[in-house]
Amino acid sequence: MGEAVVTIRRQADGVLVIEVRGSLDAATVDALRTAILGTLQRERPVTLIVDLTFVVFMDSLGIGTLVSGHRAAREVGTRFLLRNPSEFVHRQLRVTGLTEMFGLPPSPSSAVTFSLSNGDL
Repeated sequence: MGEAVVTIRRQADGVLVIEVRGSLDAATVDALRTAILGTLQRERPVTLIVDLTFVVFMDSLGIGTLVSGHRAAREVGTRFLLRNPSEFVHRQLRVTGLTEMFGLPPSPSSAVTFSLSNGDL
């Protein structure tokens, strides 16, 4: 079991960002769940981003927490986005068939390919 640090910040455009660092597993998912649900209840933001740039490990409980957050956000009318999942986290979401639900490309490299091909239009 690892550690996770969860922080919440507001961007200049008003979007709330929950940044997660470390592992998302049985020992740490409660902090993320509390941050997501508390932020949705208190703030009711238009958009809530969960930044996964520095998540080094995520198990099924971490995935379940993100799915629960997505559902809770939908219930209050908040747009729920995942940002910068590490290759490991992206693979976990792809294997479970959740990349599309979270609006992620099928693979980390396809986002770059998509951007380059659109730039050529």
